[in-house]
Amino acid sequence: MNSTDLLQLCRRLLDTDAVPLAWHSGHAGTQVLRASTANHGEVMVKPHRSQERHTQEVHAYRTWVTAALPDRAPRLLATADEPPTIVITAVPGIPLSQRTLALKAEQHAYRQAGQLLKTLHAAGPPRLEPDWTAWLADRAEYWIHQAGDRTTLSYRADVRAHMRALQDLAPLPTVPCHLDFMPRNMIYGHDDIVRLIDFEHSRYDLHARDLVRLATRIWPQRPDLSASFLDEYGHLAEADHELLEHCARLDALTALATTTSAEFSCKGPAHRTPGLIVNYAT
Repeated sequence: MNSTDLLQLCRRLLDTDAVPLAWHSGHAGTQVLRASTANHGEVMVKPHRSQERHTQEVHAYRTWVTAALPDRAPRLLATADEPPTIVITAVPGIPLSQRTLALKAEQHAYRQAGQLLKTLHAAGPPRLEPDWTAWLADRAEYWIHQAGDRTTLSYRADVRAHMRALQDLAPLPTVPCHLDFMPRNMIYGHDDIVRLIDFEHSRYDLHARDLVRLATRIWPQRPDLSASFLDEYGHLAEADHELLEHCARLDALTALATTTSAEFSCKGPAHRTPGLIVNYAT
């Protein structure tokens, strides 16, 4: 959808006099419109890449977000199926990833993030999914194929070994997950409150999959932020660490498979990728 289409859709669904304010980059080259409306203030008009992403985000807003995070996430105002689009309230502030905060303020932000994720994971009853780890192993095979010659034989063997170990732990409980839980989706407001956005990947999954990117990309260099987060989320048991080790391989493989050729050339082959040992304060 182009900018004109999004504005027309906003006017049809919500406010005939909506005024465009800004355009933001969305997933996979899409654009998101920020607009001003008479009755709802500033809103975001977000198109989805696929019907699956649309269904997941609408479901998340109508169930988990409304019930568990009513004032800590956008509100869903309108939806359209053709093309798949949502209109949500705009969250004031900027992504935590773009904020430079004093140490205490940053640690407090991560405590809030821990509370947000704890609340989201408790937004629905846990489900035992006997086949979920097998599904994740199948996804690993898909991403191995997508990565092609970006992976080495030993790298693929390591991923598969971790997927087998993950399957040995089944059945495992799944909970409502965000599945892109990173500072770029945590909006830090002028009131010093952290709010969560972007639920298009949300579904029931292993809780460790919401922790793995923080645990491998941020916490190794910032154990203080790990400690702050876990003060609210809850400290992790040995079994949680084991899950994180296995899920880290799948996350790294996915990232490798989706890098561009230019990015891959800069980073080098997979066997030179830094290790993914999860090592942080508990």
